[in-house]
Parts: sequence; C-alpha cells; structure tokens
Amino acid sequence: MNARQGRTAPSRDRRDGGSTRQNGVWAVTAARIEDHALLSDRHSAALVTSDGTVDWLCFPRFDSPSVFGAILDEEAGSWSIRPIGQAEIQRQYVHGSMALRTTFRTADGTVELIDAMALGPSSDPHRIGEHAPHSLVRRVRCLQGRVRVEMRYRPRPEYGLISPRHTTIDGGVVSSGGSARFVLSAPELDVTAADEVRTTMALRDGDVLHFAMRHAPLGVPLPPPYGQCDIAEELEGTIADWRAWSSIHQQYQGPWGDLVCHSGRVLQALSYQPTGAIVAAATTSLPEAVGGERNWDYRYSWLRDASLTMEALWVAACPDEAHEFFDFVTTAAADTRTGSALQIVFGVGGERDLSERELPHLSGWRASRPVRVGNGAWTQTQLDANLQRVIGA
Repeated sequence: MNARQGRTAPSRDRRDGGSTRQNGVWAVTAARIEDHALLSDRHSAALVTSDGTVDWLCFPRFDSPSVFGAILDEEAGSWSIRPIGQAEIQRQYVHGSMALRTTFRTADGTVELIDAMALGPSSDPHRIGEHAPHSLVRRVRCLQGRVRVEMRYRPRPEYGLISPRHTTIDGGVVSSGGSARFVLSAPELDVTAADEVRTTMALRDGDVLHFAMRHAPLGVPLPPPYGQCDIAEELEGTIADWRAWSSIHQQYQGPWGDLVCHSGRVLQALSYQPTGAIVAAATTSLPEAVGGERNWDYRYSWLRDASLTMEALWVAACPDEAHEFFDFVTTAAADTRTGSALQIVFGVGGERDLSERELPHLSGWRASRPVRVGNGAWTQTQLDANLQRVIGA
C-alpha cells in the first residue's frame, strides 16, 4: 500500500481503477491495490484510496464484517471526501504517525485531507489504542484559493448486505441496521437520502471542517455526535500518541531508517491491542491474480510468520511488542491433549475455529471471485523453517 505518491487524478475507467462521475454522482470503481493506504486504531483497520475514498473498514475488530467494502464490490459501501473535478494528488503519512495526509491541487485552489482512526485516551505509549472509541476521523482544510468539495457517505454493514436507515439528528446522522449503529458527525449536510448521506462544501483559504464516524453496538447507549472541537482534539491526540509511541520505540540507526521506522508503525497498526496478535493483512479476498480464485482472508495471526514478525518488531519497534506477540502465540497455541497437532493460525482473540465461507453477493476485487471470510488453513498442518523456530523458542 503506497502512500508516497504524486499524480494527476482525472476521472478514470475500471481498467485503471479509481472513481468516475456520472450525472453529478460519484461511482466508486476498483482502485489499484497499491493506491490504498492503511489506517488503524489497533483494533480494526481502514483502507483509503488515493482520491480520498474509504473503501474498506471493519468495526470493532480486524475480522469483523465490513462497514465499507467497496474494494470488493461497488455496492458494499464507501465514504469519500474530495474536490469536485480533476486534481493533482500527493499523499504521505503525517510524520511519526499513522495519520494520512492527502493534498489535492485543483485549478482553483488546494485542499488537504487528514484521515486517522482515533486511538482514544492513553497515558502509556506502550498501550496506545487501549481505549480506542472505534471512530474514524477526517479533517478537510483549504490551504489556498477556493475549492468545491463533495462528501459522500454510504455505510453498508455486514459485508454490504444492509443498506441502513439514516436519521438526521443535531450535529449529524445516525445510521441503523443490523447489529450496530453508526453516528456520523458532520458540520453541514445537504442530502440525507434513503441510501446515502451527501454534502457539497465551498471552501475558501483557511476554512477547516471536521467529520467523524463512530461505531456503536446494539445494547449500549448511542454516543452523541462529536462537535468540531472534539474531532479536532481526537485527531491531534491520535497523531501525538503515534509520535509518542515512535519516540520511545524506534531507536534504529542504520540504512533506510525512515522506511524501517514506518514498517515498525505498520506492524503496530496491524496488531490487536487487547491480545498482542498481529494480523497478516487488514483485508480479505484480494486475489493473487486478477480474476483468479486464490482469494483468502488474511485477517488472522499465523504462527509460521511469527519468528520473522518478532525479529522485525525487535529491530523496528522494541522488545515489549515482540514479547506481547510471543505471549499471544504461546497462550493461543497451548493445548494439553496428548498428540494434538499445533494449529498454524488463530483469530486475533486466540480463537481456533476459523471456519471458512463464501459471500456470493460480492463480486470481488475486479471481479475476482469468490469472496471468502474465515480461513480453512486452521485445519491444515504446515511445517517450515520459521515455524520450527517458533516451536523451539
């Protein structure tokens, strides 16, 4: 996933991926895999395309059903914030953090979009994300000129099976359907349609607007919308917490220092805070080849990768994270049954039954079917050198 790029992004067709605008409405198409950047609160993850579209997000865990799943099917939900018309796009992570900065330069002006998954309050940099509010926060700022920006919000919970009901409240919108509700905090909204929320904003130099989406499971009180200052504080606090983690963890001195340190943050971003498990990837069903069937769910933790992961944590982060991951591995794999085989993959909570199933209602990334959740590898025996190192540790 590449967030170090600069290029012009006009309307594109499905062969190149991206998005098109037809009859005044944006239609999401399958962006290239390398055009995605990762966000994380150390419980779950989101992917953001280079044109400001969140086309993958799971709440409240990495392996939860998606809320936005347009990376696998246009009808499975997305959330976009971007200028209307063509723009030159540059992206990079805010220094020392996993907050993403996207800069759009248009013929009339320049806007900056910063996206992050909120980490919540924390007093210990070793435990960032411990109190994550399960919220995605976004800030759009006009840096120069005048730019018209469009926001389009289309949650589709349960891997796109649900088109939730939207109810306008003071300060935002509540989306209800299925096992959870979602609160969109927004400063202004033009349209709350049956299947989406949309607004168009004319921004001038210095204008700043904040948006946030928060997950709320059924059975708990619905959180009120964030105010603009609340979102701003959440975003700045998240950036500060990532920097605090980086400052005490990343003492690597050697070649490619920036990339090594960022890789350490990515491993931390792919770790499940409550247990220390590290997922192999934030997604499911991205194919080995376009149109192929080798589309697996990698939102789980593999023992055979454990030794390499722990070595990488030791170099690019610090021993604490390596020890947390090792504790997860040894606890999840513990079994007193005589002759029991060592399971090779576990859920982020230590779960063993990862029974696999297909989602036939999703077309897959660039029509690469089937889309799968769960992973049948949990029943397999796979031994290699890396796993031998873990067993012998």
